Amino acid sequence: MSSWRDRINKFTGKTRFVVCRIFLHLMGDEIAPILGVLNRAGREAIDSQGDLNVLGEGLVDICQKILEMSMYWQSAANEGDVFWNEGEAGDYVTELFTDSAQRYLSEPEIESATSRENTPLSFPITRNVVVMITVALTGEAPELETYLADREALENGLQALINFHYQGRLQAIQVHFSPAQFGDELTDEQLLLNFSELVPL
Repeated sequence: MSSWRDRINKFTGKTRFVVCRIFLHLMGDEIAPILGVLNRAGREAIDSQGDLNVLGEGLVDICQKILEMSMYWQSAANEGDVFWNEGEAGDYVTELFTDSAQRYLSEPEIESATSRENTPLSFPITRNVVVMITVALTGEAPELETYLADREALENGLQALINFHYQGRLQAIQVHFSPAQFGDELTDEQLLLNFSELVPL
């Protein structure tokens, strides 16, 4: 995206912010390991009180695991916008965060020790997991500012997220996933109802 407004803002020295949300649906009997990575990154993010570097390292782990599990990719979608005002970018991040958190079983519960003691030793295994990654970053991000419901484009986008972390360009990172806990299940019907934007890969 390179409109006349982009060129004027760049000329006047304004900072360009890209806000993007990626949806990815993984399906199969062997996808449970992704929930372990997602939950660990979530716990570390909470323990760090939202430290951006810790969030970034968690995002790198998540992206690498997703890339390793590409055979289970089923469908994807993405959305986003470009801003020249940090406050407007922040408002859009908040809007996407709120929407992601309201999706089916995507808000993890922080369990107490007593509830963990009463947890059964075996869980039903879900065959569906949807990961929602929202980021805000500075500068241009052609790998994210494109249609990502394509395997090659999605792979490039996930790799770009890893690179953006190491380049220090990420300003906000949020990861939601459904189901958010071991033992919960995301059925095919719930998937269609709550993630209607997904496009088969």
